[in-house]
Amino acid sequence: MEEPNLCYIYSAKVVKNVRVKPSPRWMRERLRAMGVRPINNIVDITNYVMLEYGQPMHAFDLRYVDEATIRVRRAKAGETITTLDGVDRTLTEKQLVIADAHKPIAIAGVMGGEYSGIMDDTTTIVFESACFNGASVRTTARDQGMRTDASARYEKGLDPNNCLPALERACELVELLDAGDVMDGVIVDDHSSSERHRIHLDVDWINRFLDTDLSEDAMKAILTKLDCQFDGKDILIPTFRPDLAHKADIAEEIVRFYGYNKVPGTSLDGGAQGKYTPRQKFLSTISNTMFALGASEIMTYSFISPKYYDKIRMPADDPLRKSIVISNPLGEDTSIMRTVALPSMLEVLSRNYNNRNEAACLFELASEYIPTTEDSLPEEKSTLVVGMYGSDADFFTIKGMAEQLLEKLCVTDYDIVASSEEYSYHPGRCAVLSIDGQRLGVIGEIHPEVAESYDIDGRIYCFTLDVDLMFAHAKTDKTYTPLPKFPAVTRDLALLCEDSIPVLELERAIVRGAGNLLEKIKLFDVYKGAQIEAGKKSVAFNIVLRSSDSTLTDEQTNNVMKKVMAELEKAGAVLRS
Repeated sequence: MEEPNLCYIYSAKVVKNVRVKPSPRWMRERLRAMGVRPINNIVDITNYVMLEYGQPMHAFDLRYVDEATIRVRRAKAGETITTLDGVDRTLTEKQLVIADAHKPIAIAGVMGGEYSGIMDDTTTIVFESACFNGASVRTTARDQGMRTDASARYEKGLDPNNCLPALERACELVELLDAGDVMDGVIVDDHSSSERHRIHLDVDWINRFLDTDLSEDAMKAILTKLDCQFDGKDILIPTFRPDLAHKADIAEEIVRFYGYNKVPGTSLDGGAQGKYTPRQKFLSTISNTMFALGASEIMTYSFISPKYYDKIRMPADDPLRKSIVISNPLGEDTSIMRTVALPSMLEVLSRNYNNRNEAACLFELASEYIPTTEDSLPEEKSTLVVGMYGSDADFFTIKGMAEQLLEKLCVTDYDIVASSEEYSYHPGRCAVLSIDGQRLGVIGEIHPEVAESYDIDGRIYCFTLDVDLMFAHAKTDKTYTPLPKFPAVTRDLALLCEDSIPVLELERAIVRGAGNLLEKIKLFDVYKGAQIEAGKKSVAFNIVLRSSDSTLTDEQTNNVMKKVMAELEKAGAVLRS
């Protein structure tokens, strides 16, 4: 043996007058039950012993072992071998091989060579039982791109003291199956140590580590079941358990027998407990709300093509066309960092539409990258993008989803104003949201030219919301309001106004007039048509008034309604006669 550090023990035994034939039925059935395909009696014996003892074995046809010599050595640079699977493999100097006088005949611990197998006319064989270094076998199997039953066992570490018993068991099976004549004597080159590894039994440390209160005798009783022996305070580890290398391994074995359910739960040291930050909770609420509204989440790439800006009708002089250019892009279609996330959503909707999905409702928490200066990183904005199409989709559906989301996020002080200036949206079917004069987002139907550029001949509805702005204006503080003690007063108002006046302005006029007595306001009708003058509309509200300290009288209610009507008249609305 030339590499005792990589092969701890190598043993071999010769069998003459080999009679190759099928194995008996009982052996074939047991092998099949373990997922191993029976081949012939000699090969089946090696597989049977491997499953029974956990020790891989191999049988060489002595005819193909030059000069009847077996050497355990490293491969030479560029040396080749054809393995049993018929693949030609080039070896490196790091890899261990079993060789005869001139050539490799097996890759140690992985697979035998092409001519090392058992054939129908084989008459003399050499049984091999060895223990190889696990790390060496693992790297060899990985580098050669092959993982066998043998390599899977060797790489975990095997007991060198198990080699000879496994070899003797194989010879016993040869005689039992009348597969050949076992010759006297055995070849053994042993560089292993039969001395047991020692680990100090630190009872106090193990109890602190496990948070238990076990006695030394209780621990020894458990370890004795694992075939451990004791020399005073030292544990003598059995050679078949190379995984027991440190006192933490001993603690793990003890608690495995003691019972994990008996170990009390404790908090990790370090003080701070892991939890969501307020922003993480906010983002989670967005996702959960969108799921509840029937939308599915998508994730798209942040790098896009410059052509995307043309597809959404972005003006040539728009500042958002200035994007971060990727220095090593995969191609032109992924060459810049997006400044708007809408094109990515439209790409996904287009793909679904052209794959004949009848309807889609999607959302994404997307990142947009706005350049600042040449020497600094871009501003990374978080934007919610929602898109949908289908028979149930219209402007009011997408608007309702946005309003439901904002209500859930406790974002209330926002304005919605109709707009015809959004280049990606249909003029007259679009609205802009804002908070304190800051642009919050856009809701509307996608412009027909944009839909056509994405090969969609139906209507698409989208909205975008600035996540950072929503987070800054979310009123998440909860205040307790007791149940009302006094009855409410309800009034219905049917108003007549110009068609161009937004309903939101009328609602705000009612809020200003009613003041603190207003509990609830609900729009329940908007009518245009017969009996209504052209260019005007009828708008009906239900108003609920309530005082927290007394029952409202008719006089108080009438005074409030007079103030409400005064504010409505300022807004351009009158009572419908």
